[in-house]
Amino acid sequence: MRFLITGTAGFIGYHLAMRLLADGHAVTGYDAVTDYYDVRLKQKRLDNLAKSQNFRFVKAYLEDKDALQRAADLAEPEVIVHLAAQAGVRHSIDFPKTYIDSNLIGSFNVLELARQLQPRHLLMASTSSVYGGNTDMPFTELHNTDGPLSLYAASKKAMEVMAHSYAHLFGTPTTIFRFFSIYGALGRPDLALFKFVKATLKGEPIDVYGHGNMERDFTYVEDLVEAIVRLIDVVPGEANRVTAPGVTDSLSAVAPHRIVNIGGGKPTQLMEFIRMMEEALGTKAVFNMMDLQPGDVPRTYSNAGLLKALTGYTPNTSVRDGVQVFVDWYREYYGE
Repeated sequence: MRFLITGTAGFIGYHLAMRLLADGHAVTGYDAVTDYYDVRLKQKRLDNLAKSQNFRFVKAYLEDKDALQRAADLAEPEVIVHLAAQAGVRHSIDFPKTYIDSNLIGSFNVLELARQLQPRHLLMASTSSVYGGNTDMPFTELHNTDGPLSLYAASKKAMEVMAHSYAHLFGTPTTIFRFFSIYGALGRPDLALFKFVKATLKGEPIDVYGHGNMERDFTYVEDLVEAIVRLIDVVPGEANRVTAPGVTDSLSAVAPHRIVNIGGGKPTQLMEFIRMMEEALGTKAVFNMMDLQPGDVPRTYSNAGLLKALTGYTPNTSVRDGVQVFVDWYREYYGE
């Protein structure tokens, strides 16, 4: 099939595009290649993608409607996967406007494009951060998400409901996935594991928020990609409404719109995560214990029942194995 993927210079967009190209699909990528983190890493991802004759790329911001249209003309997409976003909970406190520009205006432009093109399926990335301070766990797709704790989470929640209105009004089949703490090779330098490995190898202390008591439902990036690939063919509609015992489908009653958690359902305490990193590195970390940061939540825990019912799949890479893969990649990539 022909795909238009936003965010292909980014961590998840890159891995998804590589998988789809390997499977024989045509991919047109779209990314602004911003300097939120090391542009050289983003360029490395793009260089890898460019090795395929089935990959084409448009460099532009999501806010640029004309450029987005050019990408669509180039791609003639059957499926659109919207992954580009301004990410980061803490960054949203200091630079809120970038989240409005990218996550609201940019997502609006993607919705408008899908309204015009009417692809077979529109898939859009959200985040477990929308669950906010919810203490009812594990998180299921129909839990209340009206109390976001950061502008990042609020911007993603807004995207979800905008997408629902477009699915209702214009019939665009839309799946929203909520990601849970993604990690893996060629990951973002602002993510915890990347920062921990970098600092530990340099003998510098690592900032351990929440005094190490936080828990995250860590999801290995290749597991995430497998889930997305399987969901591509599960176009929201009554024909695939889930009625399995113990699983409540999030399929809207008034629109071809569904929300799906992508997580393994196995939270790991932050200190345990760090111990796994130390084992993989063969060295001890130095800790700088800190309070929980504004906008952070103490725990995330995915109910993966709907994903399993829809696709027959649940992320299954152990955190220990995933951390080892990341450490091996980091040492090879940076020569450490």
